[in-house]
Amino acid sequence: QGQLVESGGGLVQPGGSLRLSCELLGFTFDVYAVGWFRQAPGKEREAVSCISNPEGDTYSDSVRGRFTISRDESKNTVYLQMDKLKPEDTGVYTCAAGPILTVVQAMCRSTSWFDHWGQGIQVTVSS
Repeated sequence: QGQLVESGGGLVQPGGSLRLSCELLGFTFDVYAVGWFRQAPGKEREAVSCISNPEGDTYSDSVRGRFTISRDESKNTVYLQMDKLKPEDTGVYTCAAGPILTVVQAMCRSTSWFDHWGQGIQVTVSS
């Protein structure tokens, strides 16, 4: 049974940076894609970025060029580097993993592809 453990959230000023980590326990990148999702107060959960094997990664339009997803296979960990943060990036960020059943762009469009979820971590961008 897999588990996802997130870390790295917090409070940052606009224009600042944060790096989120998601450690996979019990399963690996070989057969699982990993995504970061976020939910702002009063809004629906949305996909931020996903990474899979072998297609690579994908980003939402709102974060492309500012966020970078990566993975360290030796640590079984996925990272989300968030730069040039804006107040509208505020929300609870959750990582999720799902078996690779389609291309990463399709997986990132629907939470239904993901069957393991982390506990969520708060990111607040405010001055």
